[in-house]
Amino acid sequence: MLGRAALELRPSGNLNRGLHLINLANCLRKRFRKLTSIHDLEEAIELHHAALELHPHGHPRRSLSLHGLASCFSDRYDSQGTVADLEEAVILGRAVLELRPPGNPHRSASLIDLADYLWKRFQKYALIHDLEEVIKLQRALLELCPPGHPDRASSLHWLALRLSNRYDSQGTIADLEEAVTLGRAALELRPSGHPHHSSSLIDLADYLWRRFQKHALIHDLEEVIKLYRALLELCPPGHPDRASSLHSLAFHLSNRYDNQGMVSDLDEAVTLERAALELRPPGNPHHSVTLIKLADYLWKRFRKFALIPDLEEVIGLQRALLELRPPGHPDRASSLHSLAFHLSNRYDSQGTVADLEEAEVIELYRALLELCPPGHPDRASSLHLLAFHLSNRYDNQGMVSDLEEAVTLGRAALELRPPGNPRHSASLINLANYFWKRFQKHALIHDLEEVIRLHRALLELRPPGHPDRASSLHFLAFHLSTRYDRQGTVADLEEAVALGHAALELRPPGHPDQCSSAKNLAVYL
Repeated sequence: MLGRAALELRPSGNLNRGLHLINLANCLRKRFRKLTSIHDLEEAIELHHAALELHPHGHPRRSLSLHGLASCFSDRYDSQGTVADLEEAVILGRAVLELRPPGNPHRSASLIDLADYLWKRFQKYALIHDLEEVIKLQRALLELCPPGHPDRASSLHWLALRLSNRYDSQGTIADLEEAVTLGRAALELRPSGHPHHSSSLIDLADYLWRRFQKHALIHDLEEVIKLYRALLELCPPGHPDRASSLHSLAFHLSNRYDNQGMVSDLDEAVTLERAALELRPPGNPHHSVTLIKLADYLWKRFRKFALIPDLEEVIGLQRALLELRPPGHPDRASSLHSLAFHLSNRYDSQGTVADLEEAEVIELYRALLELCPPGHPDRASSLHLLAFHLSNRYDNQGMVSDLEEAVTLGRAALELRPPGNPRHSASLINLANYFWKRFQKHALIHDLEEVIRLHRALLELRPPGHPDRASSLHFLAFHLSTRYDRQGTVADLEEAVALGHAALELRPPGHPDQCSSAKNLAVYL
Protein backbone atom coordinates (compact mmCIF):
# COMPACT_ATOMS: atom_id res chain seq x y z
CA MET A 1 0.00 0.00 0.00
CA LEU A 2 1.48 3.38 -1.04
CA GLY A 3 0.22 4.99 2.16
CA ARG A 4 2.43 2.70 4.25
CA ALA A 5 5.47 3.54 2.13
CA ALA A 6 4.76 7.26 2.45
CA LEU A 7 4.41 6.92 6.23
CA GLU A 8 7.74 5.10 6.49
CA LEU A 9 9.37 8.10 4.84
CA ARG A 10 7.94 10.32 7.63
CA PRO A 11 9.36 8.90 10.87
CA SER A 12 8.59 10.24 14.33
CA GLY A 13 9.46 13.90 14.48
CA ASN A 14 8.61 14.61 10.85
CA LEU A 15 6.23 17.57 10.65
CA ASN A 16 3.97 15.80 8.14
CA ARG A 17 3.82 12.43 9.90
CA GLY A 18 0.40 13.25 11.39
CA LEU A 19 -1.08 13.99 7.98
CA HIS A 20 0.23 10.73 6.54
CA LEU A 21 -1.11 8.79 9.51
CA ILE A 22 -4.51 10.26 8.66
CA ASN A 23 -4.11 9.45 4.96
CA LEU A 24 -3.20 5.82 5.65
CA ALA A 25 -6.06 5.51 8.16
CA ASN A 26 -8.48 6.87 5.56
CA CYS A 27 -7.24 4.34 2.99
CA LEU A 28 -7.74 1.51 5.47
CA ARG A 29 -11.23 2.76 6.30
CA LYS A 30 -12.11 2.78 2.59
CA ARG A 31 -10.82 -0.79 2.28
CA PHE A 32 -12.87 -1.80 5.31
CA ARG A 33 -16.00 -0.38 3.69
CA LYS A 34 -15.28 -2.37 0.57
CA LEU A 35 -14.05 -5.67 2.05
CA THR A 36 -15.48 -5.44 5.63
CA SER A 37 -12.27 -6.75 7.21
CA ILE A 38 -12.47 -5.54 10.81
CA HIS A 39 -8.68 -5.53 11.30
CA ASP A 40 -8.46 -2.75 8.66
CA LEU A 41 -10.81 -0.63 10.75
CA GLU A 42 -8.96 -1.49 13.97
CA GLU A 43 -5.72 -0.34 12.40
CA ALA A 44 -7.34 2.84 11.10
CA ILE A 45 -8.47 3.66 14.65
CA GLU A 46 -4.92 3.10 15.96
CA LEU A 47 -3.51 5.38 13.27
CA HIS A 48 -6.05 8.13 13.98
CA HIS A 49 -5.20 7.92 17.69
CA ALA A 50 -1.54 8.31 16.84
CA ALA A 51 -2.32 11.27 14.58
CA LEU A 52 -4.45 12.89 17.28
CA GLU A 53 -1.50 12.73 19.70
CA LEU A 54 0.52 14.69 17.13
CA HIS A 55 -2.29 17.25 16.79
CA PRO A 56 -2.82 18.72 20.27
CA HIS A 57 -5.21 21.54 21.14
CA GLY A 58 -4.57 24.48 18.87
CA HIS A 59 -3.06 22.42 16.06
CA PRO A 60 -4.64 23.28 12.67
CA ARG A 61 -5.21 19.61 11.82
CA ARG A 62 -6.75 18.59 15.16
CA SER A 63 -10.32 18.77 13.83
CA LEU A 64 -9.30 16.54 10.91
CA SER A 65 -7.94 13.91 13.32
CA LEU A 66 -10.99 14.08 15.55
CA HIS A 67 -13.25 13.76 12.52
CA GLY A 68 -11.44 10.71 11.16
CA LEU A 69 -11.41 8.98 14.54
CA ALA A 70 -15.12 9.69 15.13
CA SER A 71 -16.01 8.29 11.70
CA CYS A 72 -14.09 5.07 12.40
CA PHE A 73 -15.73 4.61 15.81
CA SER A 74 -19.13 5.10 14.18
CA ASP A 75 -18.26 2.51 11.52
CA ARG A 76 -17.13 0.04 14.17
CA TYR A 77 -20.37 0.57 16.07
CA ASP A 78 -22.30 -0.20 12.87
CA SER A 79 -20.21 -3.34 12.38
CA GLN A 80 -19.89 -4.62 15.95
CA GLY A 81 -22.68 -2.90 17.88
CA THR A 82 -20.44 -1.83 20.77
CA VAL A 83 -22.22 1.14 22.33
CA ALA A 84 -18.97 2.54 23.78
CA ASP A 85 -17.82 3.21 20.20
CA LEU A 86 -20.96 5.21 19.48
CA GLU A 87 -20.56 7.20 22.69
CA GLU A 88 -16.98 7.98 21.70
CA ALA A 89 -18.12 9.06 18.22
CA VAL A 90 -20.61 11.50 19.79
CA ILE A 91 -17.96 12.99 22.07
CA LEU A 92 -15.47 13.36 19.24
CA GLY A 93 -18.15 14.71 16.90
CA ARG A 94 -18.99 17.44 19.38
CA ALA A 95 -15.31 18.33 19.70
CA VAL A 96 -15.00 18.58 15.91
CA LEU A 97 -17.99 20.88 15.69
CA GLU A 98 -16.54 23.19 18.35
CA LEU A 99 -13.40 23.53 16.24
CA ARG A 100 -15.47 24.32 13.15
CA PRO A 101 -17.58 27.34 14.13
CA PRO A 102 -19.91 29.23 11.80
CA GLY A 103 -17.92 30.33 8.77
CA ASN A 104 -15.68 27.27 8.75
CA PRO A 105 -15.90 25.59 5.33
CA HIS A 106 -16.34 22.17 6.97
CA ARG A 107 -19.00 23.17 9.47
CA SER A 108 -21.83 21.69 7.39
CA ALA A 109 -20.12 18.31 7.21
CA SER A 110 -19.56 18.37 10.98
CA LEU A 111 -23.21 19.18 11.66
CA ILE A 112 -24.20 16.23 9.45
CA ASP A 113 -21.78 13.84 11.16
CA LEU A 114 -22.81 14.73 14.72
CA ALA A 115 -26.49 14.53 13.76
CA ASP A 116 -25.83 11.07 12.34
CA TYR A 117 -24.14 9.82 15.53
CA LEU A 118 -26.89 11.20 17.73
CA TRP A 119 -29.54 9.68 15.48
CA LYS A 120 -27.91 6.28 15.86
CA ARG A 121 -27.95 6.74 19.63
CA PHE A 122 -31.61 7.74 19.52
CA GLN A 123 -32.37 4.57 17.56
CA LYS A 124 -30.58 2.59 20.27
CA TYR A 125 -32.05 4.18 23.40
CA ALA A 126 -35.01 6.30 22.18
CA LEU A 127 -33.93 9.20 24.42
CA ILE A 128 -35.83 12.23 23.19
CA HIS A 129 -33.05 14.69 24.00
CA ASP A 130 -30.88 13.01 21.34
CA LEU A 131 -33.59 13.50 18.73
CA GLU A 132 -34.10 17.08 19.89
CA GLU A 133 -30.41 17.74 19.31
CA VAL A 134 -30.51 16.08 15.90
CA ILE A 135 -33.31 18.43 14.89
CA LYS A 136 -31.40 21.41 16.26
CA LEU A 137 -28.37 20.43 14.19
CA GLN A 138 -30.48 19.90 11.07
CA ARG A 139 -32.03 23.36 11.53
CA ALA A 140 -28.54 24.86 11.78
CA LEU A 141 -27.57 23.03 8.60
CA LEU A 142 -30.62 24.36 6.76
CA GLU A 143 -29.63 27.89 7.71
CA LEU A 144 -26.31 27.24 5.95
CA CYS A 145 -28.21 26.19 2.83
CA PRO A 146 -30.28 29.22 1.79
CA PRO A 147 -32.44 29.28 -1.35
CA GLY A 148 -30.21 28.53 -4.32
CA HIS A 149 -27.72 26.44 -2.34
CA PRO A 150 -27.09 23.06 -4.04
CA ASP A 151 -27.65 21.17 -0.75
CA ARG A 152 -30.86 22.92 0.28
CA ALA A 153 -33.14 20.14 -0.93
CA SER A 154 -31.14 17.57 1.05
CA SER A 155 -31.31 19.71 4.20
CA LEU A 156 -35.04 20.19 3.81
CA HIS A 157 -35.42 16.43 3.36
CA TRP A 158 -33.48 15.48 6.49
CA LEU A 159 -35.09 18.07 8.72
CA ALA A 160 -38.55 16.98 7.53
CA LEU A 161 -37.69 13.34 8.19
CA ARG A 162 -36.47 13.97 11.74
CA LEU A 163 -39.48 16.13 12.55
CA SER A 164 -41.61 13.26 11.32
CA ASN A 165 -39.65 10.93 13.61
CA ARG A 166 -40.33 13.24 16.54
CA TYR A 167 -44.01 13.28 15.67
CA ASP A 168 -43.97 9.48 15.80
CA SER A 169 -42.31 9.63 19.20
CA GLN A 170 -44.13 12.57 20.80
CA GLY A 171 -47.29 13.08 18.76
CA THR A 172 -46.83 16.84 18.43
CA ILE A 173 -48.88 17.78 15.39
CA ALA A 174 -46.80 20.91 14.75
CA ASP A 175 -43.86 18.65 13.88
CA LEU A 176 -45.95 16.81 11.29
CA GLU A 177 -47.25 20.07 9.83
CA GLU A 178 -43.70 21.36 9.47
CA ALA A 179 -42.59 18.08 7.92
CA VAL A 180 -45.31 18.45 5.28
CA THR A 181 -44.21 22.03 4.54
CA LEU A 182 -40.54 21.07 4.29
CA GLY A 183 -41.36 17.97 2.25
CA ARG A 184 -43.23 20.12 -0.28
CA ALA A 185 -40.30 22.52 -0.49
CA ALA A 186 -37.87 19.63 -1.05
CA LEU A 187 -40.08 18.23 -3.82
CA GLU A 188 -40.16 21.60 -5.55
CA LEU A 189 -36.35 21.57 -5.65
CA ARG A 190 -36.36 18.02 -6.99
CA PRO A 191 -38.58 18.21 -10.08
CA SER A 192 -39.22 15.41 -12.52
CA GLY A 193 -35.88 14.22 -13.84
CA HIS A 194 -34.04 14.89 -10.59
CA PRO A 195 -32.35 11.72 -9.22
CA HIS A 196 -34.15 12.17 -5.88
CA HIS A 197 -37.56 13.14 -7.29
CA SER A 198 -39.03 9.70 -6.53
CA SER A 199 -37.84 9.64 -2.91
CA SER A 200 -39.26 13.13 -2.37
CA LEU A 201 -42.64 12.01 -3.74
CA ILE A 202 -42.59 9.08 -1.29
CA ASP A 203 -41.57 11.24 1.68
CA LEU A 204 -44.26 13.85 1.11
CA ALA A 205 -46.87 11.14 0.56
CA ASP A 206 -45.83 9.55 3.87
CA TYR A 207 -46.19 12.80 5.82
CA LEU A 208 -49.58 13.52 4.25
CA TRP A 209 -50.74 9.96 4.97
CA ARG A 210 -49.86 10.38 8.63
CA ARG A 211 -51.75 13.67 8.71
CA PHE A 212 -54.74 11.96 7.13
CA GLN A 213 -54.56 9.27 9.81
CA LYS A 214 -54.63 12.03 12.43
CA HIS A 215 -57.30 14.35 11.03
CA ALA A 216 -59.08 12.24 8.35
CA LEU A 217 -59.15 15.18 5.93
CA ILE A 218 -59.89 13.70 2.53
CA HIS A 219 -57.81 16.25 0.62
CA ASP A 220 -54.69 14.84 2.28
CA LEU A 221 -55.55 11.34 1.07
CA GLU A 222 -56.37 12.72 -2.39
CA GLU A 223 -52.90 14.25 -2.55
CA VAL A 224 -51.27 11.03 -1.34
CA ILE A 225 -52.94 9.17 -4.21
CA LYS A 226 -51.88 11.86 -6.69
CA LEU A 227 -48.27 11.55 -5.51
CA TYR A 228 -48.28 7.76 -5.81
CA ARG A 229 -49.78 8.00 -9.30
CA ALA A 230 -46.89 10.28 -10.24
CA LEU A 231 -44.47 7.79 -8.70
CA LEU A 232 -45.97 4.91 -10.68
CA GLU A 233 -45.46 6.86 -13.89
CA LEU A 234 -41.75 7.02 -13.00
CA CYS A 235 -41.69 3.21 -12.60
CA PRO A 236 -42.66 1.76 -16.02
CA PRO A 237 -42.70 -1.99 -16.67
CA GLY A 238 -39.24 -3.37 -15.94
CA HIS A 239 -38.41 -0.74 -13.30
CA PRO A 240 -37.15 -2.34 -10.06
CA ASP A 241 -39.53 -0.23 -7.95
CA ARG A 242 -42.67 -0.82 -10.02
CA ALA A 243 -44.06 -3.51 -7.72
CA SER A 244 -43.64 -1.26 -4.69
CA SER A 245 -45.37 1.64 -6.46
CA LEU A 246 -48.28 -0.55 -7.54
CA HIS A 247 -48.61 -1.89 -4.01
CA SER A 248 -48.56 1.56 -2.37
CA LEU A 249 -51.07 3.09 -4.79
CA ALA A 250 -53.39 0.11 -4.31
CA PHE A 251 -53.16 0.48 -0.52
CA HIS A 252 -54.17 4.13 -0.57
CA LEU A 253 -56.96 3.62 -3.10
CA SER A 254 -58.33 0.92 -0.79
CA ASN A 255 -58.19 3.40 2.06
CA ARG A 256 -60.11 5.96 0.01
CA TYR A 257 -62.70 3.27 -0.69
CA ASP A 258 -63.00 2.70 3.07
CA ASN A 259 -63.47 6.43 3.55
CA GLN A 260 -65.60 7.37 0.55
CA GLY A 261 -67.13 4.11 -0.66
CA MET A 262 -66.21 4.61 -4.33
CA VAL A 263 -66.19 1.12 -5.85
CA SER A 264 -63.93 2.25 -8.69
CA ASP A 265 -61.18 2.79 -6.12
CA LEU A 266 -61.57 -0.75 -4.84
CA ASP A 267 -61.61 -2.21 -8.35
CA GLU A 268 -58.44 -0.32 -9.21
CA ALA A 269 -56.81 -1.48 -5.97
CA VAL A 270 -57.52 -5.09 -6.94
CA THR A 271 -56.09 -4.56 -10.43
CA LEU A 272 -52.95 -2.87 -9.13
CA GLU A 273 -52.30 -5.43 -6.42
CA ARG A 274 -52.71 -8.28 -8.94
CA ALA A 275 -50.04 -6.59 -11.04
CA ALA A 276 -47.82 -6.21 -7.96
CA LEU A 277 -48.24 -9.91 -7.15
CA GLU A 278 -47.12 -10.88 -10.65
CA LEU A 279 -43.93 -8.92 -10.03
CA ARG A 280 -43.47 -10.55 -6.62
CA PRO A 281 -43.59 -14.29 -7.30
CA PRO A 282 -42.90 -16.98 -4.67
CA GLY A 283 -39.43 -16.37 -3.27
CA ASN A 284 -39.74 -12.59 -3.43
CA PRO A 285 -39.41 -11.15 0.10
CA HIS A 286 -42.64 -9.17 -0.41
CA HIS A 287 -44.67 -12.06 -1.85
CA SER A 288 -46.50 -12.78 1.41
CA VAL A 289 -47.57 -9.20 2.13
CA THR A 290 -48.82 -8.85 -1.45
CA LEU A 291 -50.89 -12.01 -1.10
CA ILE A 292 -52.36 -10.61 2.10
CA LYS A 293 -53.25 -7.25 0.58
CA LEU A 294 -54.80 -8.70 -2.58
CA ALA A 295 -56.87 -11.06 -0.43
CA ASP A 296 -57.94 -8.07 1.70
CA TYR A 297 -59.11 -6.03 -1.30
CA LEU A 298 -60.96 -8.98 -2.82
CA TRP A 299 -62.61 -9.66 0.54
CA LYS A 300 -63.81 -6.06 0.70
CA ARG A 301 -65.25 -6.42 -2.79
CA PHE A 302 -66.93 -9.70 -1.84
CA ARG A 303 -68.57 -8.01 1.14
CA LYS A 304 -69.83 -5.32 -1.21
CA PHE A 305 -71.15 -7.48 -4.06
CA ALA A 306 -71.15 -11.07 -2.68
CA LEU A 307 -69.60 -12.41 -5.89
CA ILE A 308 -68.41 -15.96 -5.24
CA PRO A 309 -65.41 -15.72 -7.65
CA ASP A 310 -63.92 -13.04 -5.40
CA LEU A 311 -64.33 -15.24 -2.34
CA GLU A 312 -62.89 -18.23 -4.22
CA GLU A 313 -59.83 -16.18 -5.07
CA VAL A 314 -59.46 -15.02 -1.47
CA ILE A 315 -59.47 -18.67 -0.38
CA GLY A 316 -56.87 -19.54 -3.03
CA LEU A 317 -54.63 -16.70 -1.83
CA GLN A 318 -55.04 -17.75 1.80
CA ARG A 319 -54.09 -21.33 0.88
CA ALA A 320 -50.95 -20.04 -0.84
CA LEU A 321 -50.12 -17.97 2.21
CA LEU A 322 -50.54 -20.92 4.56
CA GLU A 323 -48.08 -22.93 2.46
CA LEU A 324 -45.53 -20.16 3.06
CA ARG A 325 -46.05 -20.48 6.81
CA PRO A 326 -45.19 -24.07 7.79
CA PRO A 327 -45.31 -25.36 11.37
CA GLY A 328 -43.08 -23.16 13.50
CA HIS A 329 -43.69 -20.00 11.47
CA PRO A 330 -44.70 -17.11 13.77
CA ASP A 331 -47.67 -16.18 11.55
CA ARG A 332 -49.01 -19.70 10.97
CA ALA A 333 -51.82 -19.25 13.50
CA SER A 334 -53.02 -16.15 11.68
CA SER A 335 -53.09 -18.01 8.35
CA LEU A 336 -54.94 -20.99 9.82
CA HIS A 337 -57.59 -18.66 11.20
CA SER A 338 -57.90 -16.63 7.98
CA LEU A 339 -58.29 -19.67 5.76
CA ALA A 340 -60.84 -21.26 8.09
CA PHE A 341 -62.74 -17.99 8.36
CA HIS A 342 -63.05 -17.56 4.61
CA LEU A 343 -63.97 -21.20 4.03
CA SER A 344 -66.77 -20.84 6.56
CA ASN A 345 -67.90 -17.66 4.82
CA ARG A 346 -68.17 -19.61 1.57
CA TYR A 347 -70.54 -21.95 3.38
CA ASP A 348 -72.54 -19.03 4.81
CA SER A 349 -72.74 -17.45 1.36
CA GLN A 350 -73.72 -20.54 -0.62
CA GLY A 351 -75.98 -22.09 2.01
CA THR A 352 -74.57 -25.55 1.41
CA VAL A 353 -71.40 -27.14 2.63
CA ALA A 354 -69.48 -30.17 1.49
CA ASP A 355 -68.52 -32.59 4.25
CA LEU A 356 -64.86 -32.35 3.25
CA GLU A 357 -64.90 -28.57 3.38
CA GLU A 358 -66.58 -28.55 6.78
CA ALA A 359 -64.02 -31.08 8.01
CA GLU A 360 -61.22 -28.86 6.70
CA VAL A 361 -62.53 -25.85 8.62
CA ILE A 362 -62.63 -27.90 11.81
CA GLU A 363 -59.15 -29.33 11.27
CA LEU A 364 -57.80 -25.81 10.67
CA TYR A 365 -59.31 -24.65 13.95
CA ARG A 366 -57.91 -27.73 15.72
CA ALA A 367 -54.47 -26.84 14.40
CA LEU A 368 -55.00 -23.26 15.58
CA LEU A 369 -55.94 -24.48 19.07
CA GLU A 370 -52.74 -26.53 19.25
CA LEU A 371 -50.81 -23.30 18.66
CA CYS A 372 -52.68 -21.67 21.56
CA PRO A 373 -51.79 -23.77 24.65
CA PRO A 374 -53.02 -22.89 28.15
CA GLY A 375 -51.89 -19.39 28.98
CA HIS A 376 -51.87 -18.20 25.37
CA PRO A 377 -53.82 -14.94 24.93
CA ASP A 378 -55.78 -16.36 21.98
CA ARG A 379 -56.72 -19.67 23.58
CA ALA A 380 -60.24 -18.59 24.53
CA SER A 381 -60.92 -17.39 20.99
CA SER A 382 -59.58 -20.65 19.52
CA LEU A 383 -61.74 -22.73 21.88
CA HIS A 384 -64.76 -20.62 20.94
CA LEU A 385 -64.22 -20.98 17.19
CA LEU A 386 -63.64 -24.72 17.27
CA ALA A 387 -66.72 -25.23 19.47
CA PHE A 388 -68.85 -23.09 17.16
CA HIS A 389 -67.93 -25.06 14.04
CA LEU A 390 -68.31 -28.43 15.75
CA SER A 391 -71.80 -27.32 16.76
CA ASN A 392 -72.51 -26.35 13.15
CA ARG A 393 -71.35 -29.75 11.93
CA TYR A 394 -73.63 -31.39 14.47
CA ASP A 395 -76.51 -29.39 12.96
CA ASN A 396 -75.58 -30.63 9.48
CA GLN A 397 -74.53 -34.21 10.17
CA GLY A 398 -76.02 -35.06 13.57
CA MET A 399 -72.82 -36.51 15.09
CA VAL A 400 -73.39 -36.33 18.83
CA SER A 401 -69.65 -36.47 19.51
CA ASP A 402 -69.32 -33.07 17.83
CA LEU A 403 -71.94 -31.61 20.15
CA GLU A 404 -70.29 -33.17 23.22
CA GLU A 405 -66.97 -31.65 22.23
CA ALA A 406 -68.60 -28.28 21.57
CA VAL A 407 -69.99 -28.29 25.12
CA THR A 408 -66.58 -29.16 26.58
CA LEU A 409 -64.81 -26.48 24.56
CA GLY A 410 -67.54 -23.92 25.27
CA ARG A 411 -67.10 -24.49 29.01
CA ALA A 412 -63.34 -24.03 28.70
CA ALA A 413 -63.82 -20.80 26.72
CA LEU A 414 -66.21 -19.43 29.35
CA GLU A 415 -63.72 -20.15 32.13
CA LEU A 416 -61.17 -18.03 30.26
CA ARG A 417 -63.73 -15.25 29.80
CA PRO A 418 -64.96 -14.48 33.31
CA PRO A 419 -67.34 -11.63 34.20
CA GLY A 420 -65.77 -8.40 33.03
CA ASN A 421 -64.26 -9.96 29.91
CA PRO A 422 -65.70 -8.24 26.80
CA ARG A 423 -66.50 -11.67 25.31
CA HIS A 424 -68.13 -13.09 28.45
CA SER A 425 -71.67 -12.54 27.16
CA ALA A 426 -70.94 -14.22 23.82
CA SER A 427 -69.52 -17.25 25.61
CA LEU A 428 -72.60 -17.48 27.85
CA ILE A 429 -74.85 -17.41 24.79
CA ASN A 430 -72.87 -20.01 22.84
CA LEU A 431 -72.57 -22.43 25.72
CA ALA A 432 -76.28 -22.09 26.48
CA ASN A 433 -76.97 -22.87 22.82
CA TYR A 434 -74.87 -26.04 22.92
CA PHE A 435 -76.61 -27.24 26.09
CA TRP A 436 -79.98 -26.50 24.52
CA LYS A 437 -79.13 -28.60 21.48
CA ARG A 438 -78.05 -31.43 23.77
CA PHE A 439 -81.26 -31.12 25.77
CA GLN A 440 -83.26 -31.33 22.55
CA LYS A 441 -81.33 -34.50 21.66
CA HIS A 442 -81.36 -36.33 24.99
CA ALA A 443 -84.02 -34.50 27.09
CA LEU A 444 -81.75 -34.57 30.17
CA ILE A 445 -83.09 -32.04 32.64
CA HIS A 446 -79.65 -31.05 33.94
CA ASP A 447 -78.83 -29.65 30.49
CA LEU A 448 -81.95 -27.47 30.62
CA GLU A 449 -81.02 -26.40 34.14
CA GLU A 450 -77.66 -25.29 32.82
CA VAL A 451 -79.31 -23.38 29.97
CA ILE A 452 -81.49 -21.49 32.46
CA ARG A 453 -78.53 -20.75 34.72
CA LEU A 454 -76.55 -19.31 31.85
CA HIS A 455 -79.45 -17.15 30.65
CA ARG A 456 -79.95 -15.81 34.19
CA ALA A 457 -76.27 -14.82 34.25
CA LEU A 458 -76.72 -13.16 30.86
CA LEU A 459 -79.77 -11.20 32.03
CA GLU A 460 -77.77 -9.83 34.96
CA LEU A 461 -75.33 -8.39 32.43
CA ARG A 462 -78.19 -6.62 30.65
CA PRO A 463 -79.83 -4.25 33.14
CA PRO A 464 -82.75 -1.93 32.27
CA GLY A 465 -81.69 0.23 29.34
CA HIS A 466 -79.38 -2.37 27.79
CA PRO A 467 -80.15 -2.82 24.06
CA ASP A 468 -80.25 -6.63 24.39
CA ARG A 469 -82.34 -6.83 27.58
CA ALA A 470 -85.54 -7.73 25.71
CA SER A 471 -83.77 -10.63 24.00
CA SER A 472 -82.50 -11.98 27.33
CA LEU A 473 -85.95 -11.68 28.93
CA HIS A 474 -87.45 -13.51 25.95
CA PHE A 475 -85.05 -16.46 26.00
CA LEU A 476 -85.07 -16.91 29.76
CA ALA A 477 -88.88 -16.91 29.71
CA PHE A 478 -88.90 -19.46 26.90
CA HIS A 479 -86.60 -21.88 28.69
CA LEU A 480 -88.46 -21.52 32.00
CA SER A 481 -91.66 -22.35 30.11
CA THR A 482 -89.94 -25.42 28.66
CA ARG A 483 -88.95 -26.57 32.15
CA TYR A 484 -92.54 -26.06 33.30
CA ASP A 485 -93.69 -28.30 30.43
CA ARG A 486 -91.24 -30.99 31.62
CA GLN A 487 -91.63 -30.72 35.39
CA GLY A 488 -94.85 -28.79 36.04
CA THR A 489 -93.30 -26.35 38.53
CA VAL A 490 -95.76 -23.44 38.63
CA ALA A 491 -93.09 -21.01 39.78
CA ASP A 492 -91.36 -21.48 36.44
CA LEU A 493 -94.53 -20.61 34.58
CA GLU A 494 -95.21 -17.57 36.79
CA GLU A 495 -91.69 -16.30 36.16
CA ALA A 496 -92.02 -16.96 32.43
CA VAL A 497 -95.20 -14.86 32.35
CA ALA A 498 -93.51 -12.01 34.26
CA LEU A 499 -90.47 -12.08 31.98
CA GLY A 500 -92.68 -12.29 28.89
CA HIS A 501 -94.59 -9.17 29.99
CA ALA A 502 -91.27 -7.34 30.56
CA ALA A 503 -90.02 -8.37 27.13
CA LEU A 504 -93.24 -7.22 25.45
CA GLU A 505 -93.00 -3.81 27.14
CA LEU A 506 -89.58 -3.38 25.53
CA ARG A 507 -91.00 -4.40 22.15
CA PRO A 508 -93.92 -2.04 21.51
CA PRO A 509 -96.00 -2.01 18.32
CA GLY A 510 -93.69 -1.42 15.37
CA HIS A 511 -90.80 -3.33 16.89
CA PRO A 512 -89.65 -6.17 14.57
CA ASP A 513 -89.94 -8.73 17.40
CA GLN A 514 -93.18 -7.43 18.91
CA CYS A 515 -95.28 -10.14 17.26
CA SER A 516 -93.13 -13.05 18.48
CA SER A 517 -93.09 -11.66 22.04
CA ALA A 518 -96.88 -11.31 22.02
CA LYS A 519 -97.31 -14.87 20.76
CA ASN A 520 -94.96 -16.30 23.37
CA LEU A 521 -96.69 -14.44 26.18
CA ALA A 522 -100.05 -15.74 24.96
CA VAL A 523 -98.66 -19.30 25.17
CA TYR A 524 -97.44 -18.79 28.73
CA LEU A 525 -100.80 -17.32 29.76
